[in-house]
Amino acid sequence: MARLHQELGILSGTSLLTTSLLGTGIFVIPALGATVAQQESLWSWILLILLVIPLGLTFAELGRRYPHAGGVSHYISRSFGAQWEMLTALLFLTVIPVGLPAALMIAVGFVQSVWALPAWELLLIQILTLLAMLGLGLAGAKTSGQVQLVIALLIIAMVVALWWGTNISLTDITPPAMTENALPDITRAMGVMFWCFVGLEAFAHLGEEFRRPERDLPIAILLGILIAGLVYWACAVVVIKLGAYGTHEANTQSVPHMITLLFGAEARWIAAIIGFLACFASMNIYVQGFARLIWSLADEGKLPRYLAHTNVRKIPTHALYATVLTCMVFATLFWWWQSDLDSLIRYANGNFVLLYLLCMLAGVKLLTGWAQIVAVLSTFLCAFMFVFLGEESYYALAVVGLFMVYALLNKWRAAEVKS
Repeated sequence: MARLHQELGILSGTSLLTTSLLGTGIFVIPALGATVAQQESLWSWILLILLVIPLGLTFAELGRRYPHAGGVSHYISRSFGAQWEMLTALLFLTVIPVGLPAALMIAVGFVQSVWALPAWELLLIQILTLLAMLGLGLAGAKTSGQVQLVIALLIIAMVVALWWGTNISLTDITPPAMTENALPDITRAMGVMFWCFVGLEAFAHLGEEFRRPERDLPIAILLGILIAGLVYWACAVVVIKLGAYGTHEANTQSVPHMITLLFGAEARWIAAIIGFLACFASMNIYVQGFARLIWSLADEGKLPRYLAHTNVRKIPTHALYATVLTCMVFATLFWWWQSDLDSLIRYANGNFVLLYLLCMLAGVKLLTGWAQIVAVLSTFLCAFMFVFLGEESYYALAVVGLFMVYALLNKWRAAEVKS
């Protein structure tokens, strides 16, 4: 008997992943990539999509063979044991205090770009946003998929409108000849763009809620990557043609600026609304994913049993309440402390890349044949990305260090008891 309600299919799964990958990135990353590599950044998008596909294939194969609400932590548990599973879960859960409040700050930034509101009202919007995610979570994964399908269509419609308003030609979509001198900028831009494809690890937690995970989950992952990649590339083409990049202000306001330039100042609020909804969609899949991770660990006796409660529709309500409440507390604290957004994002990034690396290593051990070869290639890619992070990896390494100290203390205490 299934532990959770199985109601996701290809369409709902694809819409959940697509909006998670697009998220806030569609409003910032194409401009950041163009700032680094100008028109050569079109090569960066093409190469990055080709490189991310192996990661997606590895996630798809692991999800197809081992559909589980624990997601990456479950794959790692099967590969390396319970202790590594708990480390993986800790890396996930320590994203909650920094990653989700940062995303909430970005979301209210879109509201603030159109309507000047006092700080306390912005905090209220953050709390109401979390309550909306709670409501969606209680309604079930299928409802979340339907809502996020609408948001995905709005984002795609916005990019199509930008193309139509800009009169894109064949010359605009043709990247310049790749030269040896351009390669450093192309690869640096890829490093920035990699964050567009963070979200696969959260999506993995929904594996148990697919009606036919062995068929639908891999298709949803690959379609989500390809659709999101195409939308990012299309947006980058418009950004380069209109020159909507180059400075911090230009990069962060790239899409609102282009919409205002093409359709007038009165259309700026459209970008604000779609931007807010894109942030909402990206955060929602993480809230739902974190709740399922907590529930799965509790259901297996690794966290308090209270968190393993599900309602009559097999929705992990108590874990969902705990996730949303934690987000509310930290969002309020960071609002009170007036924390720096860039720092919060950097703290979360290291956790995500390390989680991808551990998951790919699990794929090397669990998979066979062509899937194992793909997992090996993906492991090298993730290792390169983690080294490339530099200081941004310190938060993740600190979490690993604290966990190792805790594990050694437990082992020492167990040895003392035996003696």
